[in-house]
Amino acid sequence: MVDPVRFGLFGTGPWAQQAHAPALADSPGVEFAGVWGRDPEKAAALADRYGVPVYTDPSALISDVDAVAFAVPPDVQAPLAVEAATAGRHLLLDKPITTRTADAEALVAAAADVASVVFFTRRFTAALDDFLASAVAAGGWTEARVDHLGSIFTPDNPFGASPWRKERGGLWDVGPHALALVIPVLGPVAEVAGMAGGRDLTHLMLRHTGGAVSRLTLAVDAPPASAREEAVFAGEAGVWSVPEIAWAPVDALRRALAGLLAAAEGGERPSCDVRFGAEVTAILVAAERAVTERTTITLAG
Repeated sequence: MVDPVRFGLFGTGPWAQQAHAPALADSPGVEFAGVWGRDPEKAAALADRYGVPVYTDPSALISDVDAVAFAVPPDVQAPLAVEAATAGRHLLLDKPITTRTADAEALVAAAADVASVVFFTRRFTAALDDFLASAVAAGGWTEARVDHLGSIFTPDNPFGASPWRKERGGLWDVGPHALALVIPVLGPVAEVAGMAGGRDLTHLMLRHTGGAVSRLTLAVDAPPASAREEAVFAGEAGVWSVPEIAWAPVDALRRALAGLLAAAEGGERPSCDVRFGAEVTAILVAAERAVTERTTITLAG
């Protein structure tokens, strides 16, 4: 029998508890081997719940495992991921991989010889796989619209306590999901323009290299009555609505882990790997600048 791949988990917050820990504890070919977190008490509690060691030194956890899974803020994730990749550890990254292009480029370089997957949650569902494959096969798309507006700063939403989400807003939290939906169908982004609205509302216009245009409306602090997730592609094949995807993060993470393990064994490179994650970061950095400067930003080819 092939030995399981030993995974270390970085992070102890809601996402680590809802998705990462349960998936690592119950996925074929995976051994959940330890936890590190910035809050030692939370790390100890999560480790105890799953009967795995708790680490106070992130480098020690990296040294003891074959692969690492991240559920920490993006700019905490990036330097730890560089360290792990440099040590030859495979990477299960969260989105966005970082909020800085230089850090994204450094991570891509460090991960050149390891397998990587970025966990764009709904990209790891069979229903969305099928839709995207059909849309790519149909071709002829001229436009897309994605409305992804959440309302997370409510008493019953654990993600509302996240400082980085409060600081960065919907552009950086749900923007990666919108980009991971439109880029596979419309192609890479060539130009970005944007405008900010009230609260954290952000409107983006993207011109893709093939000439299609996508419009993204993003927020995590929308009024609860206006929260919604809708996406539509339009073109020669007509108007196609992206199907509603059931929220099943543990199942999605298990699929992400399976893709990472296959790549680590020499299989196909995942489409949502660290290079795609860096592409998303570059677009969001350009979008932030476009909104601030009220101009259109051309991305490097």
